[in-house]
Amino acid sequence: MEADSKKPGGLKINGWIFFLVGLIAALIVGWIVFPLVLYSEKSQPLSFSHASHGPESDAGMECKECHFFYEDGTFSGIPGIKKCMECHEDPESPLGESPEEKKLFTDYVRPEKEIPWLVYSRQPDCVYFPHIAHVKMAQTECKVCHGDFATRKILPPYKVNRLTGYSIDIWGRNIAGYKKNTWDRMKMDDCADCHTQKGKENNNACFVCHK
Repeated sequence: MEADSKKPGGLKINGWIFFLVGLIAALIVGWIVFPLVLYSEKSQPLSFSHASHGPESDAGMECKECHFFYEDGTFSGIPGIKKCMECHEDPESPLGESPEEKKLFTDYVRPEKEIPWLVYSRQPDCVYFPHIAHVKMAQTECKVCHGDFATRKILPPYKVNRLTGYSIDIWGRNIAGYKKNTWDRMKMDDCADCHTQKGKENNNACFVCHK
């Protein structure tokens, strides 16, 4: 005979069923639906291949040729169109014949227009991050924070938080904040953990990064 739902045992079973259904629904909304709604995916203006430009390619370029430090110690970041034109300056004889390179000439090189790259690692305006202190002084490899971009043939998807306007690479692609690699996210806790591991706990003071 089926248990009478009006009896204490039946009520207990029904309670567990409602709990499990609610828990599963909450997990689906929180882990699947919410991230889909929170982030929107955008395409980069060009599909740039780091692998075809890097040290192991025919171009044989070092990372620092495009991503360099100025004399005052500030970091160049993403190079401007003039840097691209040092190699890609002749529309009649371009280095490569891909549709993306034709787009580079047509849309940017010829009109001398800057490429509106979407920056994966852009931090909030209140954060001061000196690359020179980490790259030159601390000898930190770029891939520690950014991953191994030098071997990428295509750029990864750019996902932006609809509320904050920042890339998903800042918070982390795991909605719970978990990470497997050092470059999986760029939150304040990650900076503080790295400072602590390297014995630089004093750099975790608020005024060091927030000017």
